[in-house]
Amino acid sequence: MEVVHRRCAGIDIAKRGATVCVRVAGSSRRRTTETVRTWGSMTNQILALREHLIAERVSCVAMEATGDYWKPFYYLLEDAGFELLLANARHVKNLPGRKTDVSDAAWLAQLAAHGLVRGSLVPPPPMRELRDLTRTRTGWVRDRSREIARLERLLEDAGIKLSSVASELNGVSCRAMLTALIAGERDPAVLANLAKRRLRPKIPMLVEALTGRFNDHHAYLAGMHLEAIDRHTARIADIEQRIEALMEPFQAFRELICSIPGISRTVADVIIAETGGDLSRFPTAAHLTSWAGVCPGSHESAGRVKSTKTRAGNPHLKGALGIAALAVARNPYSSYLGAKYRRIASRRGPSKAIVAIERAILVIIWQMSRTGAFYQDLGPDYQTRHDPERAKRRALSQLATLGYKVTIEAA
Repeated sequence: MEVVHRRCAGIDIAKRGATVCVRVAGSSRRRTTETVRTWGSMTNQILALREHLIAERVSCVAMEATGDYWKPFYYLLEDAGFELLLANARHVKNLPGRKTDVSDAAWLAQLAAHGLVRGSLVPPPPMRELRDLTRTRTGWVRDRSREIARLERLLEDAGIKLSSVASELNGVSCRAMLTALIAGERDPAVLANLAKRRLRPKIPMLVEALTGRFNDHHAYLAGMHLEAIDRHTARIADIEQRIEALMEPFQAFRELICSIPGISRTVADVIIAETGGDLSRFPTAAHLTSWAGVCPGSHESAGRVKSTKTRAGNPHLKGALGIAALAVARNPYSSYLGAKYRRIASRRGPSKAIVAIERAILVIIWQMSRTGAFYQDLGPDYQTRHDPERAKRRALSQLATLGYKVTIEAA
């Protein structure tokens, strides 16, 4: 096998240190040598490793993505002058039963020497900061949702069925009622009269929902939950200001992809942060959807297709695409994507239809990044207009399934 890098290194990373194998390919008169050493994971020790690799004149270094432990090594070695590859652990798996830190490092070095390591996408530092902020915001939004769920369980314990009448327990009306409950007000009529706007017609239902056994114990716990919700809300608002500042170079692209049905500014922020904001690194839309894990996988052996399950992709990107796809699915009669969801869901089920919409959205984003044109919806009746004969055959087939015999006459 051809040797691509004659001097390279493989790094097997752990929490407290790393095993490094420096491989120097031999010639006709010289054997290939592999030197293995162990280095600590502290900053000074990683800097010493950096100087060691430079002194060894390596042209390529491959390391395995292990949890978050790879980050200190990658960030301190990325500008050392050699090619640095962060490998997916699935792509560089060693033989079972022969796995040690030394053998893993040597195996990585051998793969790198022959150009068999495919590097993962690691965005530049500014984009890494944006990615950290969007992921932290997502975590805090989930934490706030958990607090709201805990508050709802507490109200159920007290016999307060407020969430059965109001759709948003953290809304203005519900917060006013809960604050009054915590302050000591127990009259359901007085509490229901605090409703605002669209909840005003539901005051009789609110009186019934607010009749319960809410006591001082429930008031104490409810106050703690509301404080936690407000604390998370303040943190989310603060981090969103910082995200807006870092999103300044990508404002045009964000406005571009926000024209796609289902994509909000929050979802657009996550998509930009997770893809690095530069889709030119993906040669085709198929490369992008494969990297994101929203296209069918392949598992074929002896001419038999065993599975087409989607591969594991970026969970944060897939989560954002899932939110956009669900938003499209809630309005299946308003857009081309909604009609596509309805058509696929009728044949393959809603779960596979959601994945198909995720892929379609990502393909559209890739195309828009190339053309710079805003999204132009084809309309929910595009398939009917594009291929009326097919729509006619589908309608006849459905009527035949229902037991009808239909004769067609042109209008």
